[in-house]
Amino acid sequence: MDQWKVLMVVLFLMISVNINGRGGVAGYKNYTVGDDLGWFDKLEKTTVNYQKWASSKTFSLGDFLIFNTDNNHTVVQTYNSTIYNLCDDSNALDNDTFQYASPDPSASTVHPVSVAVPLLRVGPSYFFSSDYDGEQCENGQRFSINVTYGQGLPPSLRTPPPGAPGPVSQQSGDDTVPETMVPANFDHPKDIGDDDDDESDDGKKKKSTATIVRSSRWVFSWILIILGLLYTCC
Repeated sequence: MDQWKVLMVVLFLMISVNINGRGGVAGYKNYTVGDDLGWFDKLEKTTVNYQKWASSKTFSLGDFLIFNTDNNHTVVQTYNSTIYNLCDDSNALDNDTFQYASPDPSASTVHPVSVAVPLLRVGPSYFFSSDYDGEQCENGQRFSINVTYGQGLPPSLRTPPPGAPGPVSQQSGDDTVPETMVPANFDHPKDIGDDDDDESDDGKKKKSTATIVRSSRWVFSWILIILGLLYTCC
C-alpha cells in the first residue's frame, strides 16, 4: 500500500510540473527606454547607450516602449533603414516613418514628456530623435530592435477604433507634442486570450491543440511506466 502511495505522489508531481512548465504564457511587456537615464542624447547625458540597452531584451508584438524625455527631443519610429542611418526623416513616407513626439518651439521652458510607442510590426524597427537637424541622433539618441511575433497583437491594437488618434507623420507639419493612443491597461500588461474568430488566430489555436496533444502523450507514457513498475514490484 505504501508503494502505491509513493508512486501516485510521484505521478502527481510529474503531471503538475508538465502543466506548469508548458502551459504558461508570458505577458506583454513595457520597456522604459534607457531605464533611469531616459531618452536623451550624449550631449545631455554622456553615459547613454541605447543600442546596448536594447541588445539584452526580447521585443514582441504588443509590447510598449516608454520614452521619458522632454519637449526638446523627438521620438521617431521608422521601418526604413536609410532614414535611420541618415538621421533624417524629412523625406520619409507616411507608411514607413512615424513621429510620436516633436519639439515645441513655442515653449518658453523645458517640460517633461512621456511617450508610449506600441510595437505593431514583426521585423526590424528603428528609433531616433530627429531634432536639431539630426544632431541628437548623431550623438547617440538612436537604436534599432528586432520585433518577434510572440503572442501576436492584442485585440486593442489590431484595429484602432474609428476616429482614434494615431502617430503623427512627419509630413503633417504639426510641431506640437501629440497625444499617443495607449490602451487603458498598458501600465499593467496582461495575457490576452485567443478569443477572436479571425484567420490569424487559427494558427495559434492549432499550435495550442498540438501542445495539448504532446502533453497528453507525455502524461500517458509516464502512466504506462508507473503501471509497469507496479505490476513488477507488486
